[in-house]
Amino acid sequence: MKVRDIIKLIEQDGWYHVRTTGSHRHFYHPTKTGTVTIPGQLGKDIPEGTKNSVLKQAKLK
Repeated sequence: MKVRDIIKLIEQDGWYHVRTTGSHRHFYHPTKTGTVTIPGQLGKDIPEGTKNSVLKQAKLK
């Protein structure tokens, strides 16, 4: 799965991009607590462990 695919998933759940620090994109949600940070370049594959961590941060898993 590519980084851009993960971003599409969390944006469909209501998360929105607030800032970028280097290659890390940070997302907030209007009702869920916390920040979701997605590392990496858009076209690159995201490692399985990182993907699972991002989905847990977004409360999608």
